[in-house]
Amino acid sequence: MSKTNKKTEFRPDDFVVYPTHGVGRIVSIEEQEVAGLRLEMFVISFEKDKMTLRVPTARASEIGMRGLSTPDLVEQALNTLKGKARVKRAMWSRRAQEYEQKINSGDLMSIAEVVRDLHRSDDQREQSYSERQLYEAALDRLTREVAAVSGMDEAGAQKRVETVLTARAA
Repeated sequence: MSKTNKKTEFRPDDFVVYPTHGVGRIVSIEEQEVAGLRLEMFVISFEKDKMTLRVPTARASEIGMRGLSTPDLVEQALNTLKGKARVKRAMWSRRAQEYEQKINSGDLMSIAEVVRDLHRSDDQREQSYSERQLYEAALDRLTREVAAVSGMDEAGAQKRVETVLTARAA
């Protein structure tokens, strides 16, 4: 049955990506009683956010939880950052909504597109507060996954991402 597949898909100490929160680490798999039902749960810790999340193992993939991206996909995402920003002519509220959806999709390529589109070099106009918030959220998600996949700390991953972004601007 598919329940056993879900159980072996992720194990304690695995890094996973939860769409709306980014990269976390599975601390344990435990059983809990919820509304009279016994459910098996992944206990996921998001160290940076000081948050613990419990996700039913049977619903993990349905929710969109996934393993870390492959190193190849990380390279593709970093190459996406080198591209030219594609900013639609829609109103900011519509674009902001689209950016938010891309960030919360958990898809690394979509997140990289948001970082690329919202990145400003020093000689460009300043960002609005909401633009800056979205940019930082996307940059944080991208950096955390690059760090986890590459096995480096977040500062090193951030430096790598910024190097790609500044090389594009030059």
